[in-house]
Amino acid sequence: MRVLDGRTLNRAALDRQLLLARSEMSVADAVGRLVAVQAQETNAPYYGLWTRLAGFRQQQLTELMTGRAVVRGSSLRGTQHMALAEDFLWLRPLVQERILQARQAGFGGVTKEWDLDELATEARKLLDGEVLTRPQVARRLAERWPDRDLQALGWSVQALLSVVHPPPSGTWNVGGATPFALAEEWIGRPFREVGVDRLVRRYLAAFGPASVKDFQVWSGLRRMDAVFEGLRGELREYRDEGGVELFDVPEARLPGDVAAPVRFLPAFDNLVLAYADRTRLMTDEQRRVVCVGSEIKPTLLVDGRVHGLWALKHDRKARNAVLTVECFAPLPDASAVEEEANRLLKFAAPDAAHELRVTSLAD
Repeated sequence: MRVLDGRTLNRAALDRQLLLARSEMSVADAVGRLVAVQAQETNAPYYGLWTRLAGFRQQQLTELMTGRAVVRGSSLRGTQHMALAEDFLWLRPLVQERILQARQAGFGGVTKEWDLDELATEARKLLDGEVLTRPQVARRLAERWPDRDLQALGWSVQALLSVVHPPPSGTWNVGGATPFALAEEWIGRPFREVGVDRLVRRYLAAFGPASVKDFQVWSGLRRMDAVFEGLRGELREYRDEGGVELFDVPEARLPGDVAAPVRFLPAFDNLVLAYADRTRLMTDEQRRVVCVGSEIKPTLLVDGRVHGLWALKHDRKARNAVLTVECFAPLPDASAVEEEANRLLKFAAPDAAHELRVTSLAD
């Protein structure tokens, strides 16, 4: 069985994530390629697509959302993602049990005496043909159950019902209360049940070669060994340098030792969240700085690996944008980072004065 070293795995991941060269593919095709784009932070999907696609503009993703071709809702790991509407219709049922487990962990104690089926039925009635924010849904339900915790009501509905969060919520620079719409109503088509093997193949095509544990961390699903075993004859098999078995779709290529450009990845980027073993991207020491609790910080890639963190502060009133880059080590090519940083500033704050600050995390 072929053994793949860390650099080969790094380049394979970058290639499939459109990070070796900006792609000319459409925004819709890129969202589909990535399976689902992490959307816990409002602007993160926009940054993630900008760093992967040539000529990407914010309006392109916003138009897909307003046109209902892309939707935002709870899916992988029970967290907020954007996905093609056609993918959400089979992806959400696959992860529904994981979403319910997360609800139970967060609010099981508060809701242990509740009839959750009754709650779901009443919430569905409220949302039939309507778009209501999470607080609005909670307050309306509290009219029937005035002694119940409003936060537990709102978050329970988000888990019990398959809802999406319509725009303008979640579009570029737009926050506020999260709106709920019944997914089947908003998309206009019913959910479809498919086997988890479809998700495995889509994951490997976008992130492979990868292990069973990698897939479980990315998807939030558990006990997937039997699923991979059932696919063994249809997948390529490798091992990493530590002896861990890796799987891949047969049609995927390994690009070899090619150059990797500087890239800025947003918070919670797909690439960083896709593996249990993240050493193909960063050291264990760096991981402890990048991945803090449930937070995944924005990262700078140099030669395909995490080299630092970044943060952008845009004062729209003062029309000033400051991009701060904190590096783990000296930059091998500061000019390449400066060029990409200037592209990022022009994308995020085209009408502002720009400032780039590069510091060391050791300072």
